[in-house]
Amino acid sequence: MADARELADIAAELARAAGDVLRQRPADLGIESKSTPTDAVTVMDRAAEKVVIEGLRVRRPGDRVVAEESGDSTGASRVVWYVDPLDGTVNYLYGLPPYAVSIAAFVDGQPAAGAVYDVSRDELFLGVAGGGATCNGSPLACRRQTDPALSLVATGFGYDAAFRLAQARVVSALLPQVRDIRRAGSAALDLCSVAAGRVDAYYEAGMHIWDWAAGALIAREAGARVDGLAGRPTGEGVTLAANPALFDAMHELLISAGAGHLLPPS
Repeated sequence: MADARELADIAAELARAAGDVLRQRPADLGIESKSTPTDAVTVMDRAAEKVVIEGLRVRRPGDRVVAEESGDSTGASRVVWYVDPLDGTVNYLYGLPPYAVSIAAFVDGQPAAGAVYDVSRDELFLGVAGGGATCNGSPLACRRQTDPALSLVATGFGYDAAFRLAQARVVSALLPQVRDIRRAGSAALDLCSVAAGRVDAYYEAGMHIWDWAAGALIAREAGARVDGLAGRPTGEGVTLAANPALFDAMHELLISAGAGHLLPPS
């Protein structure tokens, strides 16, 4: 059984290794569609994921691995890894930053370690449960803004057209009440942006656990609160991240904007 720091070191090593694969961008990305025509996967998603999974098999052969492209593998240990080999695939298709590798380790169902590697910026965000969060070794702390009207808010959108329309209505109601809204294209990096103080808050609906597992730990270790709306757990419905003093005010704004009813299509 590894401690959280050891798991974080493994996550960091493999995130960088997968990032090296993503830098070798071929002319033909072998693009395919998943849930909708706009939900893309490339040969590079799969190549980066293969590097991570093979690395985990060597370093942690008894652990379970849940990966976005290859699914769920069995494991007898108390450790589960959640792997998103390319968070921000659409950005990657267009050669537009940012995009990232996200790897999290849970022990007995609780987050223990997480690494999010921003390939385009060569920034490695790392979080260790109870041990803080860093970017390229420098400690992170979220911003202390308390006024939603002065808050820069990040968000993201799903792939189903009807769901995106519902999300657009929430944005329309929220935008006049905050400083501005940003859409970077990577949930993992949006959570890290909260941790790094690059945005004040972030919310999104319809994420999978591999989208948020590492970034949520990093944000929490930087002082943010990360939770679902209206008593739902993180990752179910809308997830919100902000410093604790801002969280409640943003929560109320999102509820008033209708975000409490945003549930992705099954």
